[in-house]
Amino acid sequence: MILIDPTSGLSAKAAKGFIGKTLTLDQQRRLFQRWITDPAVHPHEALLGILSLLHGASSAEVRHLRLDGIDPANRAIRLGQRPHLVPLDPVSWSIVQRCMAHRETQRTSNPHLMVTKGTKAGRNPASVAYVSHILDPAGISPRMLRSTRLIDLVNIMDAKLVAAAFRMTPEGIMIYLADHVVDGRLPRPPNGETSGESQLKY
Repeated sequence: MILIDPTSGLSAKAAKGFIGKTLTLDQQRRLFQRWITDPAVHPHEALLGILSLLHGASSAEVRHLRLDGIDPANRAIRLGQRPHLVPLDPVSWSIVQRCMAHRETQRTSNPHLMVTKGTKAGRNPASVAYVSHILDPAGISPRMLRSTRLIDLVNIMDAKLVAAAFRMTPEGIMIYLADHVVDGRLPRPPNGETSGESQLKY
């Protein structure tokens, strides 16, 4: 008879893996259409939404985007600490231009692309609180958009390349790959064994 619990005082670490929410393709399409076709959408919402959805930009990268980080000749922008300029597709570039036109109406010398009433007289980026609520009218968060894009990228490309492009650690990017099984990389199950029994997780 065991009078004590031999496991008392022991704890197991939870497996590290992405547990957040992501968007379905239909949800992504609806948001994409909203940001490129609805003239009532604020330019800042469209900017953060499109850059997060298509380029995996974080809210911090967008709020710190400066005019000197925009390369009109190559239609590219510098996002955060990424090692290279991010080339933009025609839709993303049109959204950046729209945001630049909106900035011109504010007659500001603030060096950032996203300028608010509270920052147009200074040189600081838009506040964290402001950026965190930009996408409220769309009912979405920047984190969910970015996570959706990162999960898509790490499952179709080499995770190490994605980590390098986004200047993330390999450990940080692998979280988005945890527990995902690529069907094409599964070994053919032996006779009498179900496919579920032979799946390899990584």
